[in-house]
Amino acid sequence: MELSNLLLFFLTSCLLAVTPGPDNLFVLTHSATMGMRSAMVVVCGLCTGLIVHTVIVVTGLAALIQSHDYALSVIQYAGVVYLLWLAYQSFKSTMQSTSSEVSNEQSVHRISLRALYARGIVMNITNPKVGFFFIAFLPQFVIEGGWEYSVQLLTLGGVFIVSTLLCFGIIAFLASSLKNIYANNSRAENWMNRIASLVFVGLAVRLGLTEI
Repeated sequence: MELSNLLLFFLTSCLLAVTPGPDNLFVLTHSATMGMRSAMVVVCGLCTGLIVHTVIVVTGLAALIQSHDYALSVIQYAGVVYLLWLAYQSFKSTMQSTSSEVSNEQSVHRISLRALYARGIVMNITNPKVGFFFIAFLPQFVIEGGWEYSVQLLTLGGVFIVSTLLCFGIIAFLASSLKNIYANNSRAENWMNRIASLVFVGLAVRLGLTEI
């Protein structure tokens, strides 16, 4: 596999990573409400989901899943339900903070890093557009007569994960400045959590309306 081909794929992957979509909005929301550390744990979860997608494509399971429409629908609507649950949790934490006069910063700490990591994995795996990307996009960069087909797919998947980690990390860093601005303002934090709840609802609606 030529270096120029990998560079082109890397640049294309970076462009796709910064284009507004469910995953980067997910990172932005977590960074703005919980800080960069929490957002980076979510990013690691998203990248783990990309590893799963890569393995599925390499092993040929993607074609099997794609041939069963009901399987794709189950994955899609599981993502919708999960996003709505996150919206409820975000809004619920705001109400609890208001009623008990506990700062939202303390509420955030109740969400373990393991739970945030799991959020990223579930979010990525239940996004059908990511699966379609790996099925339709990666093979276009496979060169005939080069490395073994599966090795090329694994390499491209690895490059995509690196570009995602880089771009999402930048998004998390920039969005974390919002958290620093209102860190000592509990009212502003509550409003940010309400906005996050609306973002999760919007992502759920968008995912539910996605044609598969």
